[in-house]
Amino acid sequence: MSMPRLTIRARLTALYALLVALSTGILLLVSYWLLGRHFDRTLPAPLAGDALDEVAVQYSVAFLGVVLLATAIGWAIAGHVLAPLKRITGTARRVSEQRLGERIELAGPDDELRELAETLNSMLDRLADSFDAQRRFVANASHELRGPLTVIRSEAEVALANPEPDLDELRGMAESVVHASRRTEALLASLLILARGQRGLVRSRPVDLAEAAQAALDSEAAAAASESVRLTARLDPAGVDGDAALLERLAVNLIENGVRYNRPGGFVEVSTRAGVGSVELRVENSGPPVDHADAARLAEPFERLAREADAKGAGLGLSIVRAVREAHGGSLAIEPRPEGGLVVSVRLPRAAARPDDSRDSRLARRA
Repeated sequence: MSMPRLTIRARLTALYALLVALSTGILLLVSYWLLGRHFDRTLPAPLAGDALDEVAVQYSVAFLGVVLLATAIGWAIAGHVLAPLKRITGTARRVSEQRLGERIELAGPDDELRELAETLNSMLDRLADSFDAQRRFVANASHELRGPLTVIRSEAEVALANPEPDLDELRGMAESVVHASRRTEALLASLLILARGQRGLVRSRPVDLAEAAQAALDSEAAAAASESVRLTARLDPAGVDGDAALLERLAVNLIENGVRYNRPGGFVEVSTRAGVGSVELRVENSGPPVDHADAARLAEPFERLAREADAKGAGLGLSIVRAVREAHGGSLAIEPRPEGGLVVSVRLPRAAARPDDSRDSRLARRA
């Protein structure tokens, strides 16, 4: 049968009582010895022995009294000291997903318990922000998925309601269903890439960011030509340690956004360079003017510059960019251009050993 677990209050009380008992016992023993020597010098032997016995009884009673008093005082002091900790524990027990707004109110000196309370409050703030972001993400994802699914269901219901649909009606329904299915497929693919970026790097290897940017430029060349957008690139070797597929997706999303939210005859300039301890991928594009407030929220999931019904994309492009740079320990800066458009810069830690480090020539390409 196991012994019952002592509480911290009981252990603190026992420690306090033990310290008092040791110090009092030592003091009484020294006093008893000194009195014994004094009695031996000043009193006859029988009287000295009787007096010393009487002192021993009195000292024993005093020792027991001091120990009991020390235990009571230690219990009270331990309770007072641990009271803030009980309030912290009670608040932590009451906090749940539905009550994340509750915080620990702790008055008193600026000590370790106050620091603990402030740390827990900061953690609760971060949890509340995380849950709010998760709720918004789920709501936005549900809304985005509901749109194409509604189109598919409506087209099917209209076709079923017509007992004798002609070929043009069936072809129109099929085109709408295919378009909605492709939109749903693209959204699900973006969500999977976003989840992959947010879970962190499974494996890491040397990657040249310039090569990832060039691959992204090649993949977006046709889209840029159809939108009459000019692509230019100035790519210096920029070695990082990371996931090649995620880094290429990061570059594709930046260039794709630059092409998509542009104007006919506009431009997208892509550059990579290596600095001291970091490398940078910079994408600058022309386009409509963007407010600083709008630019600040573009990295949030499902945020778009265009809010109309025919807005391009699902609003996950820069969210994926942010997730990939977080997985690689980098930073993201989104700045509006005074003339219109954006300048998006991603900085990532430089690789310990850069790929193609022996190349001295600069890669200057025009797509």
